[in-house]
Amino acid sequence: MATPVSTPSVSMKSLSPPNTPGSITPLNLFQNSTDPDTPWLVQKFGGTSVGKFAVKIAQDAVAGHLANYKVAVVCSARSGSTKALGTTNLLLKAASEALAPRQPSTAQTPGITSPWSAAFAPTPPSFSPPLTPVRRTSSANRSPSIVPFSLTPLAPVTTFGATVDLIRSEHLTAARSLVRDQTLLKQLEGEIERDCEGLRTFLFAAQVIDEISPRSKDSIIGIGERMACKLIATVLNDRGIDAEFVSLENIVPAWDDIDISKEQSLDQSFYDRLSAVLGERLAQCGTRVPVVTGFFGPVPGSLLRQVGRGYTDLLAALLAVGLKASELQIWKEVDGIFTADPRKVPTARLIPSITPDEAAELTYYGSEVVHPFTMEQVIRQNIPIRIKNVENAAGCGTLICPADAIDSPPSPDSPVPAVTTISNLSLGTENGFQRNRKLPTAVTIKEGIVVINITSNRKSVSHGFLARIFGILDKGGLIVDLISTSEVHVSMAAENRQGKKALDRLVAEFQKLGTVTVVSDMAILSLVGRQMRNMVGIAGRMFSTLAEGKVNIEMISQGASEINISCVIDGRDAVKALNLIHQSCLQIGTDVGTQRGGPWLF
Repeated sequence: MATPVSTPSVSMKSLSPPNTPGSITPLNLFQNSTDPDTPWLVQKFGGTSVGKFAVKIAQDAVAGHLANYKVAVVCSARSGSTKALGTTNLLLKAASEALAPRQPSTAQTPGITSPWSAAFAPTPPSFSPPLTPVRRTSSANRSPSIVPFSLTPLAPVTTFGATVDLIRSEHLTAARSLVRDQTLLKQLEGEIERDCEGLRTFLFAAQVIDEISPRSKDSIIGIGERMACKLIATVLNDRGIDAEFVSLENIVPAWDDIDISKEQSLDQSFYDRLSAVLGERLAQCGTRVPVVTGFFGPVPGSLLRQVGRGYTDLLAALLAVGLKASELQIWKEVDGIFTADPRKVPTARLIPSITPDEAAELTYYGSEVVHPFTMEQVIRQNIPIRIKNVENAAGCGTLICPADAIDSPPSPDSPVPAVTTISNLSLGTENGFQRNRKLPTAVTIKEGIVVINITSNRKSVSHGFLARIFGILDKGGLIVDLISTSEVHVSMAAENRQGKKALDRLVAEFQKLGTVTVVSDMAILSLVGRQMRNMVGIAGRMFSTLAEGKVNIEMISQGASEINISCVIDGRDAVKALNLIHQSCLQIGTDVGTQRGGPWLF
C-alpha cells in the first residue's frame, strides 16, 4: 500500500511541496511502499503524453497504481503542439544551426551575447596586419569560406539562440499552467532557465570549434528529457505524490571491457550489467517515486547510433529488468493495439493480448507498438508489457506476453496472467458442435513505399547478381522490407527515408547490373497472426478479397516466421484495402461463406 507521510521540506532532490502561506499543499504526500514484497511497476510516458496530459499522468496513471505497486516513472522529452515543435526536434534543429556558416561582422546583435566575442575583437587600425585571407574548412564538409587574417569576429548566430528561447518558453509556459504551488513553480522555473542557459553555452562552444560529435549530440538531446522529468516530478509533488527527479546521464560505469570513446557493438552482457546498475540506483530513492530520464549517458560510439531515438523505451525495459518489475507499462494516447488502425478502419477492435512476435511484425510493417529489441529485454525475464492509454487509465490496454502464457490456464504461481486473444475466439456452432475458427491478429499498412525491379543482363551468373545487389543496398543504407527473387530478377519494396537523390544514386548502381524500373507511392499491406500457419486458405481469402475490390497487387511475400502475409499495392488503394481485408479476414459477423469441410462464420 502507498504510504502517506508528512510534507517534507523543499529541495530540488525531492521536489516536495512546502507549507508556505498561499500555497496549494496536500495534507499528506503518498510514497512508494516500504514493504519489500510490494512489486515494482515501471511506467514509461511518451513525449505527447508529457506535453498534453501531465496532470492525468500524476492523478490517474501514477496515483492509481501506488496502492498496489512501487512505481518508477520514465519520461521522453516533451512534445509540442506540432511535431516540429517537439523538444527533441528543436534540440536537433539548434545543433544543426550551431554549425551553420557565419558571416564576418564587427557588430553585435542586440540581445545576444557571445562569450568569446571579446577574445576575437577586431585588431586596432594602427596595428592591423595585411588582410591576407586564409581558408577555413568545416569539419562538416561544407565549402571553405574566406576569413580575414585579423580575426574579424563572426556575427553571433541568432538562429540557434531563437530555437533555445523557443524551447525555454515552451517549458516555462507548460510549468506555469500545470504547477499550482508558487514555491515549487519558482524552483522549476529556475531549473528550466539553468538547463537552457547550459544548452546555449554548449552550442556556443560547439560553434567555436565548428563541430558537434555524436556523443555531444547525445548530450544535447538528453537535455530535453531532463527538463521533461523535472516537470513531471514537480507536477507529481504538486498533486500529493512524493517524487524525485533522477538523472541517468552518468549511470554507465567505467567497465574495463567498454571504451566509451570508441564505437563498438554492445552485446547482451552490457545491457544485463546496465540493468543491474539501474536497479541499484533506484533503490537509493527509498520511498520516493523516481522520475527517470530515458537518456542514460555516454555509450561506446553514440547512444543515437547504437540504439536510435527509441532509447527511452529501451531504458524503461532495462529498468524493469533491474527492478524485477511485475510489469512494464508503455503509456500512449490510444487504448492499446487494435486489429487495424482505428483512424482508418471504424470497425477495428482492441486486442486484449498479443505475442512479442506478432507485435514485432506489426512494428516492422507500419504500426507503432514497441521496438522488438526493447520487447526482448523484458520478455526474456518473463516481464509482460502492457500498452495503456493515458486518457483512459482505467482501461485494461493490450498485454504483450509469450504465447504459452496466453494459451495456458490460469495459475496462481504464474507471473503472467492467462488472457484471451482475438485469435482464440470461438465463433458460433454448427449442429450443436462448436466450431473454433482461428482468426488473424491484425492487419496493418505501411505507406510511402518504393518498389525497385532489377532484371540481370548476365543470366549465367545469378549468384554474383544477388551478391552485388545486397552489396549496393548495404553501401547505400537502404533497408528492404520485402524482397522477391528469381534466378535473374529481383523485386524489392523499401521505405525511402533518405530522399530522392540517395535513391537515384542507388538506381544508377543497380543499372550497372541490368534493367531497372522504379515504382513510387506504393504501400505494404500485411496480415499478421501467430495462428496463420495453421489457417488453410487464409492467403487465398486475402488475395481474392483484394481482387474483388479491384486492388492490384504488385508483389507478394510471406514472412519467414509464417505469421505474416504481405503484399505491395498502390498507395492510393491503401485505406480501401485495409478495410476490405479487415472485414473479410478479421471481422466477427454473421455472413456464412462456403469453404471445404462445411460452412464457416465470417
